[in-house]
Parts: sequence; C-alpha cells; structure tokens
Amino acid sequence: MWNPWRGCHRCSEGCKYCYIHKGDAKRKVDTDRIVKTNGFCAPVAKNQKGEYKMKPGQTVYLCFSGDFLIEEGDPWRKACWEMIKERSDLHFLFLTKRIQRLKDCLPEDWGEGYDNVTVGCTVENQKRADQRLSIFAALPLKHRNIICQPLIGAIDLADYLDGVELVVVGGESDRYARPLNYDWVLSIREQCIKKGVAFQFRQCGTHFMKDGKMYTLKKDLLSAQAKKANIDC
Repeated sequence: MWNPWRGCHRCSEGCKYCYIHKGDAKRKVDTDRIVKTNGFCAPVAKNQKGEYKMKPGQTVYLCFSGDFLIEEGDPWRKACWEMIKERSDLHFLFLTKRIQRLKDCLPEDWGEGYDNVTVGCTVENQKRADQRLSIFAALPLKHRNIICQPLIGAIDLADYLDGVELVVVGGESDRYARPLNYDWVLSIREQCIKKGVAFQFRQCGTHFMKDGKMYTLKKDLLSAQAKKANIDC
C-alpha cells in the first residue's frame, strides 16, 4: 500500500457511504482536506544496506485512501510518476472515479502507457459507466481494469470490455447500504465470459438480494460470502 497523500471528495452516487469518509469521521479527521503523507517517498525508501524497503515483484496499491487523480494532488504527482518509473520492478495499481482527468495528469514519456501501471476505472451504475468508460476506452494504457464497486444498479459493459484485463464487482457495506442484486453480478459475469475478460466477485452487499429474497449480512462476512459463491473466472 502506498498513499502519497490522503483525503478525497465525494464526486458521485457511489461515494455516498465511502469507507474512507466513514473511517475518518470516527477518528474526527476531515476527509475533504487533502494532505501529503509521511510515506510520500515509500517506493524509493531504502534500508541501511542501501536496498529498497519495498521488495521487487510486489503489486503496490496506490492512493487507496484517496484518488490519485484528485486536483489537489497535481503539485505532487510528477514526483510520484518519477518514483513509479524508477521502480519498474514493482507493479502499481490505482483506482479512480476521475478518469476524465487522466490524460492531463500523465507524464510526458507515458506514450502508450507504462508496463508497470494498471489503471482501474470505478463505475457504480449505467450512467457512470457510460460517462467514464467511453473516456477510459480511448486512453493509452497497457493495463486496464473496470471496478463495479459499489454496484448499485444493473450495468451493461459489453461496449467497453475491449482491452480490459479484469472486471471486479462488489456490493456496498453500510447499515443503510443500497441493495446488491445477485442477478446484476451474474449478468456482468456473463458479459465478461463472452469477451474473454477475467471476472472477480469481491464482496456481497450488506443488503443482498438473491432469488427474490433479501438478506442482511454482517460486514465481516461480505467477502467470504462472495468467495463462497465460487463464480470468479
């Protein structure tokens, strides 16, 4: 995990019960204040032997306590790209709801993309899928994922799956969470199978509908129940 900065702003329907905002509220932290962290240079930090502390071959989850493309990160992002380029022995993954900003946030030598970067575009319903994925599909990327989490409505991804390596689906976690219908999950899975795209069911929703029946699940069971479904492919 590498969080060069932390904090975020809600920007669409999927942010309503954001885990970052909920966690910060408990700690009385202002999530809307974007701040540079002490771990800003973590990928290139070295030990006393002069070795990188982050061992080669790992996947680094970038900016999972914010959004790598948020406007407040603009002054710091160039340094992040330089570290990412230096650590070509690591693979960096970031997710964003601000995919419309990516083109203006890329380094000058990006070309068709860095081999060690995967960008995940997050969508929560058909409206956001059509808005974001039409932009996403046209961007120069070596590795791209689609993240349907929290999924709050049925989505047809058929027009947007070319070049996508993985689609992740998951429900919302909150006592007031909007229900996740299992039919939506299975539909996206079938779309992925037809296009030869890997699919992962990450977690059920707190309120989960299957075969016409609504279930309420505990937070610590959401991922386990999704895994139990055994539908990843």
